[in-house]
Amino acid sequence: MNAQQDKRTLVALRLREARKMAGLSQGQVAKLLGLHRPTVSEIEGGNRRVSAEELSKFAETYDVTVSWLLAETVDQLQTDDPRLQLAARELGKLKPDDLDRLLRLLASMRSSDADAGEKSK
Repeated sequence: MNAQQDKRTLVALRLREARKMAGLSQGQVAKLLGLHRPTVSEIEGGNRRVSAEELSKFAETYDVTVSWLLAETVDQLQTDDPRLQLAARELGKLKPDDLDRLLRLLASMRSSDADAGEKSK
């Protein structure tokens, strides 16, 4: 395996890990990002390249940095954070439609925060 394939495999593993930590299925991610579920599967399998725009959307959706997804930093998701574990358990109890609504709400809140940050500059 060459260095480029190694990097693609590492990015794919990080994308899968971040998705699982976010408590999302591939289908939910596909819906949120406007992709087909098989596309998400191909990306997580390391069989499809990820564009910079897609990588940015994944990072925003999973609330991680692009540099973490690219394995440029050694930061790890804090899976032992009790708040994260509680949130994951509670999210797992939601019906799919309710989870989709909640994720859209969270995305709109993040957008509002980013807009507010831009206005304060």
